[in-house]
Amino acid sequence: MSIDPALIVGGLLVGFIVGLTGMGGGALMTPMLIFVFRVDPLVAVSSDVVASLFMKPAGAFVHLRRKTVNLKLVLWLCVGSVPAAFSGALLIKVLPFGDSFDTALLRVLGVALLIASAGLVVRAVLQMVRSRSAFGEGPARPSAPRELVVRPLPTALLGALAGLLVGMTSVGAGSIVIVVLLLLYPALKASQLVGTDLVQAVPLVAAASLGHILYGDFSLGLTTSLLIGAIPGAWFGAHVSSRAPGGIIRRALAILLLASALKLLGASLPVVLGAAAAALVLGNLTWFLVKRRFAAGSAAPVADSVPQEPAGVRADSAPGASDGSAGDTTDDPADDPAEDPAEDPAEDPAETSPRR
Repeated sequence: MSIDPALIVGGLLVGFIVGLTGMGGGALMTPMLIFVFRVDPLVAVSSDVVASLFMKPAGAFVHLRRKTVNLKLVLWLCVGSVPAAFSGALLIKVLPFGDSFDTALLRVLGVALLIASAGLVVRAVLQMVRSRSAFGEGPARPSAPRELVVRPLPTALLGALAGLLVGMTSVGAGSIVIVVLLLLYPALKASQLVGTDLVQAVPLVAAASLGHILYGDFSLGLTTSLLIGAIPGAWFGAHVSSRAPGGIIRRALAILLLASALKLLGASLPVVLGAAAAALVLGNLTWFLVKRRFAAGSAAPVADSVPQEPAGVRADSAPGASDGSAGDTTDDPADDPAEDPAEDPAEDPAETSPRR
């Protein structure tokens, strides 16, 4: 078993993103192993799944300690995800791909990454609408999760879908679970979404890891190198996630996942670069328009809340007012409707003149 320093650095980067955003493990690790380190696709999937088993608990522990986890949601997600994740590892082995197994696995990975990229876009839009901010999520403050009415059947089905994708491709847990949880449970805060996803992913990945160790092509040396960097990276990323927004990083991830998906699906390099550039330009343009809209919306209530000075008061302050005095500033404040909230500012202006 040999340790590769380059893999350690790659694992450190991916682990940090997993802890920060709650997703990106398989979506980043597997393409990195295939494209950068030229690892066989099945070896990459199996090794990444096993590495995630040790990487995710580091981030999950931080969120459990900060009480940013909804354990009821974790339970029902695991009801569906654990058996599905094990079945996915077995299914990828028994499907009749024949000699085209590697090509078929790359196509499945490409579709999974497209789903992950779309999930990040949907998540960003939902967060912008919820927080009415172009930056999506504000800083996440540690707090006890709200008491939610858990919907067992849709939550278990969501877990099953995520587990099947992870078992087959190592991609899908964070990107799918967090997006659908946003739709099912909009009351969850951003930190609770990330924490809940990281905790439920531990038993999910454990089941998938067992399946890949039994039926996949797991490499001990590759996995060990990844873990040396990924575990501290996930721990540090989870600490940052508990205090700072991760919305900007998710937008960059969406473009990266789109490019990786197109490459896995067989697109040429010019097509991949063109799609990434188009996504970058259109994404920033959309973000700019949304920012202007929310900025205008937040400025309008402020302008409406500025108290208007009654017309009668302006008349009194001018020279030659209704009492015949010039520049008299000795009015009784009790008689001024701007000072007395009980007075009706819509009264006849003659009633607002100073009384002698």
